[in-house]
Amino acid sequence: MQVETWNAAELVAKDIAHHLHPLTNLYQLRREGPLVLVRGEGVWVWDAEGKRYLDGFAGLWNVNIGHGRRELAEAAREQMERVAFVPTFFGLASPPTIELAARLAELFPGPLDHFQFTSGGAESNETAIKIARYYWWLKGQPERVKILSRRMAYHGIAMGALSATGVPAYWEGFGPRPPGFIHLTAPYKYRFGEGLTDEEFVARLVQELEETIEREGSETIAAFIGEPVQGAGGVVVPPDGYWPAIAAVLRKYGILLILDEVITGFGRTGTLFGMQQYGVQPDIVTFAKGITSGYVPLGGVGVSDEIAETLASADRVFMHGFTYSGHPVACAVALRNLDILLAERLWENAAASGAYLLQELKRLEERPYVGEVRGKGLMLLVEVVRDKASKEKFPPEFKLGPKLEAATRRRGIIVRCTPDGIVMAPPLTISRAECDVLIEGVAAALSDVLD
Repeated sequence: MQVETWNAAELVAKDIAHHLHPLTNLYQLRREGPLVLVRGEGVWVWDAEGKRYLDGFAGLWNVNIGHGRRELAEAAREQMERVAFVPTFFGLASPPTIELAARLAELFPGPLDHFQFTSGGAESNETAIKIARYYWWLKGQPERVKILSRRMAYHGIAMGALSATGVPAYWEGFGPRPPGFIHLTAPYKYRFGEGLTDEEFVARLVQELEETIEREGSETIAAFIGEPVQGAGGVVVPPDGYWPAIAAVLRKYGILLILDEVITGFGRTGTLFGMQQYGVQPDIVTFAKGITSGYVPLGGVGVSDEIAETLASADRVFMHGFTYSGHPVACAVALRNLDILLAERLWENAAASGAYLLQELKRLEERPYVGEVRGKGLMLLVEVVRDKASKEKFPPEFKLGPKLEAATRRRGIIVRCTPDGIVMAPPLTISRAECDVLIEGVAAALSDVLD
């Protein structure tokens, strides 16, 4: 590959002058500038000055097959040359969109056989919420509009998805949220289930769900939305019995289950889908990120046969969709990405590498400021606390996240650093030796900041 040269200072200056970054402290960025990445290969990326970093966050949880896979670039080129854009409005379609829907029907467990495509996770969850409400409207129960979610959940930043998101920091300053969203306790045993067995903790969460349904009235609730493993809210791995118990209650009251597989889908947890970790079957599933490994934007929603039949039973237009729903180039890339994922069985490496990372990172719990290390597959978090006995967090003025971010980047790794600690989600292709680089970088960065 020909090595390109970049004027890093000029790029940084232009970025500061013109680019509004999402999920970024814009005040801080104006003073320090961005890290400009210009090339990627496997689990590695390079900045504009030539420094190499291990991408310990797979872009944004999404570069599952790794950087620099030419097969995906070729798939995009071939489709662009054939026909670059075909809408899916008004009964139109293109071959890649049709083939991708059919492939997903084969891959998803159970009767999830019907798909509408979006441009990403927030659009997918927005779509799922609307489909759930529309389904009940068609069934003659228009009062079923409430959505149950969990605290610490992240479902996106579109207004409906934002209301389902259970992290208050995402709401602040953006005005009133749409009504009808109810947040339950996250299955976060480290903080909410101390002293309880897994069975006791699950029983407490199930009791809360039953009491909430009885208080609100099951006839007013459309759906419960949840990530199999909560991601951006803190890599909350539920006890094994949690999802079967929650699903049983929802079935009892006729409430739809929406599983948000935006992060957990396509191999990240160590199975092809996160739902397979827990043996639970949703009525609706959302996905994005790993379906194209982030090479182009694509997301979608899958619904059960029964929901699809209900949607098709009404002789009226289904008034929902996006300009780029089912974009043929994105779908062509997704098909090639799935070919690679399946041929290389990358979920198996996610399971093995994730288990190794969890085992080795658990050693950090010996340190006085590491409260818990947890994970499922290649979703891991080192939770940092000020006081281990009380589990007290560092105060905001300590700026733990920015300090850890600076330290990890100095050590040559890119991870997500938050006020809670360090989150890791490397590409599913990561090798044992590359895992060791990530482990050493995280351990050293923690020492730099807290020892």
